Amino acid sequence: MAHSGRALLPDATLPPGARDAPAAPTTGTPDLAERPAPVTHAQRHLAPDLARGMMLLFIALANVWGYLYGSDLGYGHRPVDGSGLDHVVNALVAWFVDDRSRPMFAILYGYGLATMASRALARGNELKAVRRLLRRRSWWLVAFGLVHATLLFSGDILAPYGVTGLVALMLVGRRPQVLRRWFVGSLISGLTAYVLIAAFSGQVEAADTTVGYVESAVERLLGSVLSTAAVGLLLVFVAPVIIGMAIARAGWLDRPAEHVDQLRRVAVWTAVANLVGNAPHALAVAGVWEPGSRTRLVLELVHEATGLAMGLGYVCLFALLAVRWQGRTAPAPARAVAAVGERSLTCYLLQSVLFAPLLSAWGLGVGGRIGTASASLLAVAVWLVTVGVAVLLDRAGRRGPFEVLLRRLTYGRPRTAPLESPAATAGALTR
Repeated sequence: MAHSGRALLPDATLPPGARDAPAAPTTGTPDLAERPAPVTHAQRHLAPDLARGMMLLFIALANVWGYLYGSDLGYGHRPVDGSGLDHVVNALVAWFVDDRSRPMFAILYGYGLATMASRALARGNELKAVRRLLRRRSWWLVAFGLVHATLLFSGDILAPYGVTGLVALMLVGRRPQVLRRWFVGSLISGLTAYVLIAAFSGQVEAADTTVGYVESAVERLLGSVLSTAAVGLLLVFVAPVIIGMAIARAGWLDRPAEHVDQLRRVAVWTAVANLVGNAPHALAVAGVWEPGSRTRLVLELVHEATGLAMGLGYVCLFALLAVRWQGRTAPAPARAVAAVGERSLTCYLLQSVLFAPLLSAWGLGVGGRIGTASASLLAVAVWLVTVGVAVLLDRAGRRGPFEVLLRRLTYGRPRTAPLESPAATAGALTR
């Protein structure tokens, strides 16, 4: 991917000719010169929606075990007293899901940001106005995330990606050399951050449980503020966001049929890297062996590096699947998953609405009575519920309510033109 990335990065954040596009006259507002018209359902691309929809299944599987409590935790932060089936599930989730969904999210988020910026620039808007729009949207995403963390889930990812968006908007329109330096620097910084976290986390720790809802809400808010600030300062997710911007420029998701060879190569090689490189970590999570303190750091580093690769591999894999259905009607399951992808912000938040009251100690407390295998089965069930909700909204011709809200907060109330569909704008879970 090194050679391809170098080819993509020069204009990764701008469409062809966007730098030379004339600026439209302003309307006296700090926003874009004009609010874009909605993008219809037929104008959406299957590949990014399919990838987003499946990513939400991975996110459910990766997040659900964080709700479990009442047992000592071992390597990989899994309960040490699980059944044999629990250990098998732990290995599979650690091998193919853990820290793979986050890079996948970041790549799709970068793709969305670049798509939003390129379309605005192609309409003749000034670069400064586009950056203001991205900045406002990112701050609202941070606000969404902090509220989400406070009310429901301490592992919120919206606020960290909102902060990452504030950094990434500065890369719109930058020279290729600048983008490459940012990519290398943020990659090193992000991997270092993960290693430091592994170094300071105990090998065995007890799950901390707060029963009172108000007390737990305060803890979640403080934890989310600190983690969001750390993500921004350490540039944890900037490298995969830049990859997503490059993918947007190359058209890998918008025109996957033109890039089958590249997509196939990346998917195969990243899968091989994950299978081989992440195997020791997965087996350690399953309790097959116990790594020493220094070995743990190496395992964590390899786990995170292969996670970035596999996140990209998953994106390429779903783009290849989209190619198979190009020019024909996609099967019903694929359309259902794509409906989730169209409403990914709403479906992501719906997961927490279903998980938190059921599993948390301040709720029904089921998380203190089940193992990771049962929790993973519950995660699949919750994801299927979100699929059902998305399909019903799709049949009714409705966008997700949180997509509509974020859109309104970002663009303000329309004057003469209707709001643009979230399909046209950006972003992984924020579309």
